[in-house]
Amino acid sequence: MGLFGNLFKKKYETVSPAKAKELQNAGALLIDVRENHEYKSGHAAGAKHIALGSISNRLRDLPIEREILVICQSGARSAQAANFLAGKGYKVINVSGGTNGWRNAGLTISK
Repeated sequence: MGLFGNLFKKKYETVSPAKAKELQNAGALLIDVRENHEYKSGHAAGAKHIALGSISNRLRDLPIEREILVICQSGARSAQAANFLAGKGYKVINVSGGTNGWRNAGLTISK
């Protein structure tokens, strides 16, 4: 792997929406990192809203001892959030496909 092989390794895993729902049911906290208007237009059932831009100011709202699932619209912003939170010591998991994937998997969307 080389001298710097692990330097750029992801510090979080990515799971399918179905697996994310299983983890949520088992106690993981699901946070939606989209903007307010996006969240209000429909979000994964049970998701707490913390926009990507405010995560650094809302760490006190995220329990360090609990698994954190992050979701956005398609998976890009949640990957950014996952990387940031992993760097802060959280056990974080990115939801692949975002809210679109959640909906396509037939999982509940709330408004």
